[in-house]
Amino acid sequence: MTTHTFTVGFDLDMTLIDSRPGIKAAYQALSAETGTYIDADLAVTRLGPPLEEELRNWFPEDRIQETGDRYREIYTTYAIEPTLAMPGAREAVAAVHAHGGRAIVVTAKHEPNAKLHLAHLGIGADAVIGWLWAEAKAEALREHDAAVYVGDHTGDVRGARTAGALSVAVATGPCDAAELRAAGADVVLGGLDAFPAWLDAYVARSAAAG
Repeated sequence: MTTHTFTVGFDLDMTLIDSRPGIKAAYQALSAETGTYIDADLAVTRLGPPLEEELRNWFPEDRIQETGDRYREIYTTYAIEPTLAMPGAREAVAAVHAHGGRAIVVTAKHEPNAKLHLAHLGIGADAVIGWLWAEAKAEALREHDAAVYVGDHTGDVRGARTAGALSVAVATGPCDAAELRAAGADVVLGGLDAFPAWLDAYVARSAAAG
């Protein structure tokens, strides 16, 4: 175990959790309730940005606030149960803890819903910070002194770089490995399954350098 404490940040949707089945169900329920067509299958292919950005594809601007609020209300009914942990998610967080580190989650998602997902799936984060997207994620990463930020979207890469953290990208979301590299990711992994071995090497290098 290392003698120093370090912090690794993780994104949530399509990094730690596969929320597509739950989000699809929530969008379908919102569509039925509002009478407004939403292509839920399309919407779940572009997860990452804040909810409001997706809602603008389906609702006029003057209804974004109310429909966003309503979506977050019904989300707990429809989206928590069907959502799955991504392969390697629990092991990735456990690997950080095994090295004496802290694992935090920094996400654009509504923070109470993010916490519900993690509790339901038994993913033990040390802190959860919601409502932050792309460069704004740097606020929380800096506050918690995160050395590494792991995410699946080019927005996550931008957040890591803005915070001065090492950007570790996983090609499990809407952005492929080439896009993540082009956005400036320092490391690109196929998925979180590869993260514990990468972390072992990273900690060993850090100890040797330190």
